[in-house]
Amino acid sequence: MSSISSPAPMRGAAAGALRWAGILWFLVAAIGQAAFVGFILAFYGTRTAAGNYAGWNDKPLIDGYIAGDQTGNFVFAAHVLLASIVTLAGLLQLVPAIRRAFPALHRWSGRTFLVIAAVMALSGFWLTLVRGTSLSAVSSAAILIDGVLILLFGALAWRHAVKRRFDQHRVWAMRTFMAVSGVWFLRIGIMGWVLVNQGPVGMSDSLSGPADIVLVFGSYLIPLGLLELYFRAGRSAHAMPKILTAALVLAAAIFTAIGVFGTIALMWGPYL
Repeated sequence: MSSISSPAPMRGAAAGALRWAGILWFLVAAIGQAAFVGFILAFYGTRTAAGNYAGWNDKPLIDGYIAGDQTGNFVFAAHVLLASIVTLAGLLQLVPAIRRAFPALHRWSGRTFLVIAAVMALSGFWLTLVRGTSLSAVSSAAILIDGVLILLFGALAWRHAVKRRFDQHRVWAMRTFMAVSGVWFLRIGIMGWVLVNQGPVGMSDSLSGPADIVLVFGSYLIPLGLLELYFRAGRSAHAMPKILTAALVLAAAIFTAIGVFGTIALMWGPYL
């Protein structure tokens, strides 16, 4: 590619397209994550508040409650319920208007997000390695790798914030958000894949089918890869990378919308 940059008007239009594609994806994701929080509170929150811990198992696949396992049950409840807090705190971090108008809220919600993200990563390690709360070796490996990324990205986001390197802080905070959202992305990806293919093509109940393998690892690697393309396109002096990345982000927004619709209608809706 030539080192000569694109004309300013073309570059400006391309930058606008990239920005609006990113905003569209965020709005779709915010709706889906709000629904995720609603599901956590409606399903796990109400049962926990009522002392109906066995009711955690009303949702199939993974047994959250195991009779006699007080430590495991406590860690599971904390892990799941904290997901609602970290999701809301993460969304607050990504709204520039809140960052500008309420800097104190931004700082404290950011600290809350990073601390809880670390706690959830560590509790995820414990649930996977000690309690064995997973569906397969594939899903266990994906969880462990995601947890390592969350701890690494979160530590770097915190370090840059302390050093007041805010541009670098925002980059690492967004990477942390993508990694923390892996559980949400997985559910969105599963339902999006099922709806697009009109069935669970290449999937199994243990998340070990060929499509499952792509989805469990792709639940955080694909969003992280797309985020890196977004960053690079934003820094590019050429219009074409911005336009191509905007088209890719738009496609991601459409697939995310399909997944959000599927999860709300078929997975979370009955409990909301």
